Amino acid sequence: MKLSVLMPVYNEAPTLREAVRRVVSAPVATEIELVAVDDASTDGSGAILDGLAAADPRLRVVRHDRNRGKAGAIRTALGLATGDLVLIQDADLEYDPHDYPALLAPLLEGKADAVFGSRFLGAPHRVLYFWHWVGNRFLTLLTNALYDVILTDMETGYKAFTREVAARLDLRSGGFGLEPEITAKVCRMGCRLYEVPVSYSGRTYEEGKKITWRDGIAALRVLLAWRLRSVPPLPRQPPGGGGGAS
Repeated sequence: MKLSVLMPVYNEAPTLREAVRRVVSAPVATEIELVAVDDASTDGSGAILDGLAAADPRLRVVRHDRNRGKAGAIRTALGLATGDLVLIQDADLEYDPHDYPALLAPLLEGKADAVFGSRFLGAPHRVLYFWHWVGNRFLTLLTNALYDVILTDMETGYKAFTREVAARLDLRSGGFGLEPEITAKVCRMGCRLYEVPVSYSGRTYEEGKKITWRDGIAALRVLLAWRLRSVPPLPRQPPGGGGGAS
């Protein structure tokens, strides 16, 4: 069993070394490969990744010659992932790899096809921006209404999947449209979707946070668009044919 961790990196030099260290030392029983995509960073992040990769074969680095946004970085990383399970991990230390066991458990037990780590189910989290919370609540409520689900945190950066689901995502959005597109497709595919509580240590804008209100508008458009587009359902094995992660 192997876990592929996909890490988009854009100007994350202050936290990058610690983020990589936490990923490769995460308390999981599976083998880990970390696929890091330097999305045309200008702060030396690429050189940091190269140095870390030279010392640890579990880290694979690929570099974009121009910035393609988080969604573009994840598209590239998905094409290189070889694991049985796939998990998205930002390089900014807002999410903690110590939560990997909770995220992976429903997948490893064969109960889920996708798992979202919710920041609003009781785990510790840093108190920050009220209007970000309002925007998240609105987008999550809209997601629930459009796709007939009961998520608490659609915009979470912690999303994990079986390899079969990851291979079918066919991501097309740019920037931070990634989260709503993944959510929409997971719901439209009929995936067995679980949420688990995860801790969250959010950043301020002074500390490097990048998302803005414009990304909220983009998320709204993505949610509406994928409610109308065709998404093939996830194939199901017949009863008695096995199932779950392999």
